[in-house]
Amino acid sequence: MTDDRVTLTVNEGIAEVRMNRPDKLNALDAAQFVALAEAIDALSGMPDLRCVVLSGEGRAFCVGADLQSLAGSPLVADLVTRTHGAANLLQHVAWGWRTLPVPVIAAVHGYAFGAGCQIMLGADLRILAPDAEVALMEIRWGLVPDMAGFALARGLVRDDHLRELVYTGRRVGAEEALRVGLASHVAADPQARALELARAIAAGPPAAVRAAKQLCNVSWETSDAALLLAEAETQTRLLRSPDHHAALRAAAARSASG
Repeated sequence: MTDDRVTLTVNEGIAEVRMNRPDKLNALDAAQFVALAEAIDALSGMPDLRCVVLSGEGRAFCVGADLQSLAGSPLVADLVTRTHGAANLLQHVAWGWRTLPVPVIAAVHGYAFGAGCQIMLGADLRILAPDAEVALMEIRWGLVPDMAGFALARGLVRDDHLRELVYTGRRVGAEEALRVGLASHVAADPQARALELARAIAAGPPAAVRAAKQLCNVSWETSDAALLLAEAETQTRLLRSPDHHAALRAAAARSASG
């Protein structure tokens, strides 16, 4: 799949999604919002998908929403109506990565500001270049993060750190982002590191990886009792799966050989 604003390629179960408006540092106009939503929806329907790597073309991951181009757009005329499950379309562009059934890794270079930061937070793992900067800077425009930023940051960023970042809108370097929970890793080549991790994930048993992501998601939004039950139900299903029995046979063969 190729779009003017987003490219999507799939190779051996690993999808690479790249925001593609480099002349604007991937600032999101209406067309790019729609293209990202379409990419998420396309990925959700791929049964053989194992992992997704999300990045930006050019000098930045994404510097946020192109507010001037969005002024008067139907996309911002009604934010309250739910168009994508629990989310509106703008929220879906960030929240949708969380709800995909497979792990998503964001490879972040340059800047991830505002909407770009929230899209980054939708990934399971976030790998930043050493000189990358991130910010939830909506306050500078008299706004608040509204692309699932609060829901996605919950559990990643300590509450007082999140409040400071939202209240001030200040820019955070990669090492501080790692320290406060906005980043998972810092790497000289985030794209290469993301693909390395994606290949490791893709090499694992797909049903178990998908089940693990589902449980990670459940743990954010449910009680301890419900999570304990979900763990037990999921494990019961996986214990009967072909992948598990194949792993047991492989282990037995290795033990027998020596």
